[in-house]
Amino acid sequence: MTVLIADFYRHLTVDLRRSDHTVRAYVATAERLTGFLAGHWGRAIDGAALSGITAADLRAYLARRRGDGLTAASAARELSAVRTFLHWAGIDPPALKGPRRKRSLPRPQAPADIIALATDVSEEAAEPWIAARDWAVLLLLYGAGLRIGEAMALPASILPLGETIRVTGKRGKVRIVPLLPELRAAIERYAALLPFALLPGEPLFRGTKGGPLSPAIIRRSVRGARDRLGLGGRTTPHALRHSFATHLLGRGADLRQLQELLGHASLSSTQIYTEVDAARLLDIYRTAHPRA
Repeated sequence: MTVLIADFYRHLTVDLRRSDHTVRAYVATAERLTGFLAGHWGRAIDGAALSGITAADLRAYLARRRGDGLTAASAARELSAVRTFLHWAGIDPPALKGPRRKRSLPRPQAPADIIALATDVSEEAAEPWIAARDWAVLLLLYGAGLRIGEAMALPASILPLGETIRVTGKRGKVRIVPLLPELRAAIERYAALLPFALLPGEPLFRGTKGGPLSPAIIRRSVRGARDRLGLGGRTTPHALRHSFATHLLGRGADLRQLQELLGHASLSSTQIYTEVDAARLLDIYRTAHPRA
């Protein structure tokens, strides 16, 4: 890692407090860009050299990345990361339109499919405490709308449970999330069966050896369950959060309240669920109405 990239890494982690996933993605983009420019220009890249970047250079870089198999959506994210890197370096990014991409709507799962998924995952678990853990985690995603990373980050200090929990989301933003009685019962059952001590400074959800539970474990379990149940490839842990939002909106939840529950910084991120619900209603109309 060059000095330039190392300084950018510190900026993302210390100044902006971005998530580990975002830091890895942005730093990797900065490394790819500077590596490309070093070959493109034939010289080492530092802050002074970087100031000479042009729109043509960026187009050439994105063309290289698209040639590597990057989709339009991924190329747009790459360009966003490049702009963040250049802004940090004190450089106004050259004006360049990102690739056009289709806006895909989240696909909510039917409540019955979600319960079947969670049941299958827990039934495949090797031990009763692991079954209780996986059931509690999946219920947190659907019953409280948490991101999987937020669920993994919950501390043991949330016990004993009340009617709400404090959740730390993206960029360290804290929100209060209500707990349904069924969800409280699921977490309490897991805590009672867990063979490891739950100390206040440690994570709530544990792996088989007592360390922090990895999101990859839950994702792998969900993949196995959806294959066994014949569910679509979009049935992921994050789809349960989408389902939480869509089902609440369909029952009359206020958009601003939903924004708070989901921890979205911008209302525009939440508004996509209005399109999801409208699309669902249109599907019902076309299927059921005799004159559709």
